[in-house]
Amino acid sequence: MLPMTLLTPCWKRFMHRLIILFVFISSNTLAQELFCVVRVNAEQISTSDRGIFTDMERSFANFLNTRKWTGDTFKNHEKIQCNVLVTITKMPSIGNFAANVQITSARPVFNSNYESVLLNFADRDWEFEYIESLPLEYNDNTYLTNLTSMLAFYAYIIIGLDYDSYSDLGGNPYFQKALVVATNAQPANRPGWQSFGNNRSRYALIQDIINPQLVDLRHNTYNYHRLALDNFNSKPDESREIVLGVIKSIQRAWAVFPTSVLIVTFFDSKSGEIANIFSKGDLTTRREAYDILTNIDPKRTVYQNIISN
Repeated sequence: MLPMTLLTPCWKRFMHRLIILFVFISSNTLAQELFCVVRVNAEQISTSDRGIFTDMERSFANFLNTRKWTGDTFKNHEKIQCNVLVTITKMPSIGNFAANVQITSARPVFNSNYESVLLNFADRDWEFEYIESLPLEYNDNTYLTNLTSMLAFYAYIIIGLDYDSYSDLGGNPYFQKALVVATNAQPANRPGWQSFGNNRSRYALIQDIINPQLVDLRHNTYNYHRLALDNFNSKPDESREIVLGVIKSIQRAWAVFPTSVLIVTFFDSKSGEIANIFSKGDLTTRREAYDILTNIDPKRTVYQNIISN
């Protein structure tokens, strides 16, 4: 059995999300795709106006959850589960903020109550302007504000990863939209969008995703989730072999792109899950997985669980 670290009634959500990949309905009246919980931590900020941070939470969540990002239809129980934790680090002046942001998303696993983390990404370069009660303006084709561009960028990244996990390279349209957002934001010269300097920025993330030399990492999203995890309960040994193949593929990419943010993000999301997957099964397979993982992701002690049983 898979580890039950994220318990939700996700069976129906899995089946309907799979159907969504084969049914396209173009209508702005269809239900939205995201169920995103937004939290704003402003403990580091000294201000008497604490209400702005509550308003910020509500405004960010509304922007992500009430906007249509695709042409597909999602029922409430099918929405993509995600979280955005905004930690405000500075308020240089009224209405101006700097923050660290943690973005996570998950998808249900077939025939289980388990949800697997798809994205666990830390963005330390948020700078934005926010005035309480003012609407957040956004246009896919034009850079209007840094805040809405950042939120839209991650909406498309979350959706693209989710679609990739159900259909091989199924997230292409949404990664292209994320690329447009990033490209439109570059002339603003705001942190996180630059094409140089930080290899864990928003720009670096989308560049790795669309890099043809790293396309196997995206094939891995489908292989890992749809072919391995979704069949794990009925075919655990075969699923472990598929996950081992994914790890070998990542090892090959790591040999060429050792600092790839896509590889870092994969292990930030999956290290504990992978350790649990290989905590049982054929010892030779487990040992091979352990050797690769401790070579390309050496700082995590969780892999000791693979050989300790």
